[in-house]
Amino acid sequence: MYKKVVKRMTAAVMTAVMTSVTLTGCTFGFASDPDDPNEKKEVIPIDTSTDTFQYDSSLDGTEITLLNSKAEIQGALGEMAAEFEKKSGIHIEVLPITDGDSPYTKVISMYNSGTPPTMAILDTTDVIALAEEKALDLSEEPWIAEAEEYLTKVNDKVYSFPLCIEGRGIIYNQKVIEEKLGRPFDPSEITTMDEFRILLDELVETGMERPVSMAKEDWSLGAHQLQYIYETYDGTSPGAQKIIEDIKSGTLDLSSYERLDQFLNMFDILKEYNVAKGDPLGADYDEMAIDLADGKTAFWFNGNWAWPNLEEAGAEKEDSYGFLPYFLNNDKEDFVNCKIQASPSKQVMLDSKMADESQQKAAKEFLNWIVYSEIGQQMIVKTASLIPPFTNNPYEPADPLSRDIYEKAHEGKTFNASAIVPNDHWAVLGAAMQKYLAGRSDREEFTESIIDYWAEQK
Repeated sequence: MYKKVVKRMTAAVMTAVMTSVTLTGCTFGFASDPDDPNEKKEVIPIDTSTDTFQYDSSLDGTEITLLNSKAEIQGALGEMAAEFEKKSGIHIEVLPITDGDSPYTKVISMYNSGTPPTMAILDTTDVIALAEEKALDLSEEPWIAEAEEYLTKVNDKVYSFPLCIEGRGIIYNQKVIEEKLGRPFDPSEITTMDEFRILLDELVETGMERPVSMAKEDWSLGAHQLQYIYETYDGTSPGAQKIIEDIKSGTLDLSSYERLDQFLNMFDILKEYNVAKGDPLGADYDEMAIDLADGKTAFWFNGNWAWPNLEEAGAEKEDSYGFLPYFLNNDKEDFVNCKIQASPSKQVMLDSKMADESQQKAAKEFLNWIVYSEIGQQMIVKTASLIPPFTNNPYEPADPLSRDIYEKAHEGKTFNASAIVPNDHWAVLGAAMQKYLAGRSDREEFTESIIDYWAEQK
């Protein structure tokens, strides 16, 4: 069973998020088009012979909408909606969000036009910002008991359905490491920053000149990497918010903040062994996936959303890929060195303003169908390729990255922390990190960039 984590936000956090938004890998994690119309996608068969779910026949003919901000599952959601309609008689129109539009902006514009979606897949912070004003209270829904570790609460109420878990860390290619070292590689034996560096040096000695692929994109640097300094304060979302508020208010001397120093130590190691060290800002995202799959590199900091890129580069689902933690020090007992970050990155919010009672019931039925029907359980994993946060779902993800996070979550080897930051955090501080990555600034200047950024948020 998952280890308990803090699941509720404080009132101060609620205030802070009203004008804030966080970054998730599924929004910004693809350099290539995840929905290439020329791509032939593997179709995983779904067994529809068994279905014990109890459908409400009074909802037959009800029409509802679902706004989707997770582009790579647009087709999968359409398939799920079609199968659900066959069984329930409820029609769901899946509405995509256009590239470049933020989920929050889109859903607000739909409310302003008087046509809000019945359901909306949003980032967690968007749900928090909208919850009490526009969302339906879901606190009494039966699936609450299946996802206690991944609930988002606003003033002790649940306003959203956690659609999936996503995580990030140092992706490794086990086959390549073993071929280079000439011995089995057990990732669980790498538990500190120094041990990770020793492994890198061993790979260099075998002829792998630079074993690390390192993205240069500002969203990767400013959100997926830098946010570790907040999220690893104590491994909880409230803890991340506390450190942000301390930085913002100036009560914390950032230059003496241990997690920042540790983070930069790890970042410097990745820089040193970066395959694109000669021109780090010229690195190509898709080429990094190719380098890892082909064995030019052995490691790539990223999340499980990177699997389509790796698969396109030639990786197979049977291959041994997984995650090492983003090591921050040499303390084997520090949770950052034995766990990876994983959290419910996308949430489904139900409309409480315009949807009528039948539409609200139909939307609830769809969510319960995902959790409790044999067909829905299969499709969320096999068709949508998501990691379900629901403990009753018996299906494991097919791709090795998602499977590794799934297994770690069930083994208590993940921490659930999401930093809530303003929507320009990734761009402004991502640019500062690019400067540091390229050797055009030092630690002191970079630290000042963070201080200056948060000082402007008061």
